[in-house]
Amino acid sequence: MPVAGWTTPMHKNYRAIGWTICVPNWQPQNGASTTDMSTPAEISNQAVKILIAEDSPTQALQLQHILESQGYQVHVAANGRLALEATQDFVPTLVVSDVVMPEMDGYELSRRIKSDPGLRDIPVILVTTMSDPQDVIRGLECGADSFILKPFDERYLLSRIQFVIMNRQMREVEGAGPGVEIVFNGKKHFITADRLQILNLLLSTYEAAIQRNKELNRNQEELQAVNAKLEAANQELESFSYSVSHDLRAPLRAIDGYSRVLEEEHSASLGDEGRRLLGVIREGSEKMDTLIEDLLAFSRLGRKPINAADTDMNLLLRDVLAGLRTTVGNVNDCVVESLPSAWCDPALLRQVWVNLLSNAFKFAGKREPPMIRVAARSDSVENVYSVSDNGAGFNMRYYEKLFGVFQRLHRNEEFPGTGVGLAIVQRIIVRHGGRVWAEGKVNEGATFYFSLPPGKLKD
Repeated sequence: MPVAGWTTPMHKNYRAIGWTICVPNWQPQNGASTTDMSTPAEISNQAVKILIAEDSPTQALQLQHILESQGYQVHVAANGRLALEATQDFVPTLVVSDVVMPEMDGYELSRRIKSDPGLRDIPVILVTTMSDPQDVIRGLECGADSFILKPFDERYLLSRIQFVIMNRQMREVEGAGPGVEIVFNGKKHFITADRLQILNLLLSTYEAAIQRNKELNRNQEELQAVNAKLEAANQELESFSYSVSHDLRAPLRAIDGYSRVLEEEHSASLGDEGRRLLGVIREGSEKMDTLIEDLLAFSRLGRKPINAADTDMNLLLRDVLAGLRTTVGNVNDCVVESLPSAWCDPALLRQVWVNLLSNAFKFAGKREPPMIRVAARSDSVENVYSVSDNGAGFNMRYYEKLFGVFQRLHRNEEFPGTGVGLAIVQRIIVRHGGRVWAEGKVNEGATFYFSLPPGKLKD
């Protein structure tokens, strides 16, 4: 990678990955002239030996491949202890170490290297996720020279390595300075690293923060693009739903209408088998019409605005049960506990209660006696409502299918339905910021739960 050389004998500077670092008043040591010194640009990669401390074989091989492809000599150790032992025979120019490793982590490895008079001039780069601000202080305390953020970019990795190697030369020229005591997060920390080492580490931390910020911005842009595509897909689905409504329902109703005319005006000439087949046709068209209506109801929920208000759930539930009396029979089989109020759209929650209670009465209808219970619990964060029955229940192995559109866990001959009701329940509750889940056991009943933000009415 291109690196600028010396500008004057009294002023050395170089540029790497966007930074310009200057060391003023530089003088060659031991009487050497500037022409006797090798510039960083003249250092051959073959002369640079890099020790990798990494417990993940996959990441270690990836690092090794990247560095060896640039001509560096590389040795890999599976943890900090083995890396420290390797420094005796493979004296490295630079150490690249993961932070989290068994036996000896990256911080301790750096600390051991920097406390050894024969090794302390070896730069240490720590590879970390940088998820905790305390990581920077730990890096300073253990004498690390730089951070590389995980997951790393190959170009950034190579430029950071070159940057640190050149800084090693500068440190050799300047010499180490005295330690300093700093206070961070209410605790005192004594830092023994020299000022260039501290500066380099802080700069690498700042660069890591910039890199992470760029990644977050890129992810946000990608998420916005995905959301835009999802919105377009939803609009297409809604358009399709309306197409289904107009284009499919018209011929379907024609089939049902003409079938009814045949049944009413030509029944005698059809015979028993003809009448039976005609009944199958009419029954099938009615089921298809119901499926289309449920699909339309499900698709409308995506664009229907939520008009939330403080809602008295006890009043709402009594109204729902009164309306169900004509379709499910004896609603007195339902035991209702006192329910806390919720912040929700009453019209949409009416549909939730209708769907859950209709299911409960349907699946408990073959029990003697049927038992349905509505209950709730609440705290400062949410209210959790539940509808329980002692009916057919379901196998928890198939739980993932429970809230899917047109997914059914029972045969239509046993319990009729379209398999859209629970999907509608889930969509309504999720739009309110709540969650839906269920528990069940075959032939022992089921309980469906949903949560909502609490209301402010006195219950």
